[in-house]
Amino acid sequence: MSISVTTWSLEQTAPGDLIPAKEPDGDVRIVRAEVPSPEFSRFLYTAVGGDIRWTDLLPRTYAEWRRHLERPGTETWVAYERGTPAGYVELQAQEHGSVEIVYFGLIPAFRGRRIGGHLLTYGTARAWDLADRWPGLPPTDRVWLHTCSKDGEHALGNYQRRGFRLFDTRVEEERDVATPGPWPAAGPY
Repeated sequence: MSISVTTWSLEQTAPGDLIPAKEPDGDVRIVRAEVPSPEFSRFLYTAVGGDIRWTDLLPRTYAEWRRHLERPGTETWVAYERGTPAGYVELQAQEHGSVEIVYFGLIPAFRGRRIGGHLLTYGTARAWDLADRWPGLPPTDRVWLHTCSKDGEHALGNYQRRGFRLFDTRVEEERDVATPGPWPAAGPY
């Protein structure tokens, strides 16, 4: 069985393109996970994407996760609400000053609480100043990402409200997969 999936590619080409979201009420903090941890990154990936069919990284080995996380210019920024992980944004430097927002999202229990716009604002700002933390990388001249119709219903709008502009749209048929939950064989939520 297959489903039709629309993928939108969006970008910002100057730091001034970023339109900040209002900060959420309460104790929400965003902290960089500075120690590469495949266990923690896999937890974030499955906790955020388990209900929206994020399955492409599930077969990745521990060594593959580690190599990915140790790549220069790769950063994971985690939003916490009152000490509990709420979501994350993962950045990855690419050639010629481009930075991709590789993964972004919230754990289902934290959606709809204005944390997502704040986390995206913060993560995008960190993409723009990524070279300040990674000597040898060129200054960022473009921040880009993909989102698709499988992501949350507010994902595309959140990106656009933060100043990302659409530069490509593709529609493809994909094999329909069950939502894996937070780990393989866990079943749906």
